[in-house]
This record gives sequence, C-alpha cells and structure tokens, in this order.
Amino acid sequence: MAETAANPAAPLTQVRALLTETLNLGARGDALDASSALLGALPELDSMAVATVLTALEERFGIRIDDDDVSAETFETLGDLAAMVARKTA
Repeated sequence: MAETAANPAAPLTQVRALLTETLNLGARGDALDASSALLGALPELDSMAVATVLTALEERFGIRIDDDDVSAETFETLGDLAAMVARKTA
C-alpha cells in the first residue's frame, strides 16, 4: 500500500478507524492513540472480536496474517497492532 509507506502514521490512523468501526467504540475510538492499551483494556476486544479484527485487517489492507503474527503483544497497544500491519504492508 503506497500511502502506508509514504505516511508512517497512516497504519495507526487506519487501524484506529477499523477498531472503532469493528468494535463499535464510537467516540471512545477517537481517543485511542499509539500507547492505548487494547487487550484487557477494551471489554469489546474478546477472543471472538480478535478473530473479527484480524479478518477485517486482512480484508482492508490486503494482507495475510499468520498464526505466528498473532500474540498478546500484537494486541497490547494500538501502536503494536499498527506496527504489525505496517510490517505486513511494507
């Protein structure tokens, strides 16, 4: 994705929007920044929601997320999740 490479903030903004939409966070999603905790901090982000978010990320970014790419650390913060997307789209 050319816009991601040109704008390092793009994955963060796009992943925040995807999470807000997928988890129905509304205005709470707008307050998320790179250091915002995800797993354990957002009640909406349960195991089923993680699977839904991963599928949505694959579809939106045209990437493939392997089991090895997914860990608690991947979902620790919004910045961590966006960094994984950035690596996959590079």
